[in-house]
Amino acid sequence: MTKKIVITGIGATSPLGGTARESWEALLAGESGARSLEHDWVHQYELPVTFAAEAKVRPDTVLERPVWKRLDPSSQFALIAAKEAFADAGSPEIEPERLGVDFSTGIGGLWTLLDAWDTLREKGARRVMPMTVPMLMPNAPSAAISMHFEARAYARTVASACASSTEALVNAYEHLQAGLADAVIAGGSESAIHPITLASFSSMQALSRRNDDPATASRPYDITRDGFVMGEGAAALVLETEEHALARGARIYAELAGGAVTADSFHITAPEPEGKGASRAVELALSAAGATADDVTHINAHATSTPVGDVAEVRALHRIFGERVRDIPVSATKAAHGHLLGGTGALEAVFTTLALVERSAPPTINVTEQDPDAPLQIAPTPIPLGEGPQLAISNSFGFGGHNAVVAIRSV
Repeated sequence: MTKKIVITGIGATSPLGGTARESWEALLAGESGARSLEHDWVHQYELPVTFAAEAKVRPDTVLERPVWKRLDPSSQFALIAAKEAFADAGSPEIEPERLGVDFSTGIGGLWTLLDAWDTLREKGARRVMPMTVPMLMPNAPSAAISMHFEARAYARTVASACASSTEALVNAYEHLQAGLADAVIAGGSESAIHPITLASFSSMQALSRRNDDPATASRPYDITRDGFVMGEGAAALVLETEEHALARGARIYAELAGGAVTADSFHITAPEPEGKGASRAVELALSAAGATADDVTHINAHATSTPVGDVAEVRALHRIFGERVRDIPVSATKAAHGHLLGGTGALEAVFTTLALVERSAPPTINVTEQDPDAPLQIAPTPIPLGEGPQLAISNSFGFGGHNAVVAIRSV
């Protein structure tokens, strides 16, 4: 029997704000989280890109010192977002064996790994921290969350590049349907604004190089888009079976109505140009939700602001919605918060949830001349969603050809 899975808590720490609510309000106000980087290494390595969307609130100002010292920044962000989401859900009392964790990262403990390598080269093996491996491993965020909340149903990690945290939400949905838990803390985290990633993404010409104006650098669907903006942070959602949520009198934001994952099997970095795998993920997510394309009233697009990726997603949407896609409000929120890689899908799911709650699709900033190959309904200000039932999809696509989509329904 299919169970109804609901969202009862949200949390986030992002380039726009230190909480989900602060991030949402900044998003609605049209703010940008992209800023010039004030680190010595930017000039030391003569990086071609000198800006990114760093988290607005640093983890060491939120977590106690003994906690953050033993965690890589990716795990620090994850724990902050999870704690907010769990508190927002009312800190439910639940048997540890019935609480699960599905948390993701695209890259993992990059800072820990590369700092340890520097220590090894400069000071020798004896100076490498004994906690290096536990801090750098990709499952460290989910482990940290599991231990903090004593979640013993399971603690699982998925790493599928930029699709990671949306895939984690799909996994959580499926795990709850399977009866593996009554509640799950799900989401994703990333902290990879580092010289090596900036240099690498720059080499593949994936990053915008608007060093003179970071705030307008990410411009999805604009004819002059030239790449994405690196971001960092984390977002988390508390998901429960409706039965469990109602039994404890929880406030319900929305229903996570369905989700799906597919693979392009096409290219390690480029999307399948016609969006076949992406459109199939949308179809399967809607099928899981018991819905059709005609039911969709809002789309949170992956829309990274790369010339190739944006158009491939538009083609995928046209495969599903046809000409009706022109009438569906679309939000491309990476224009404001940058691309959090493995954490971005969860952040966008938080924004999609709040869009349904407040009946307002967030704006897409920085679009001054919309690409005619992207005939979508986007706007620099919030778009009202109107009355009646609402169904939104949130898309994420990652290197390796990973496609993940969740469908979220208003309640």
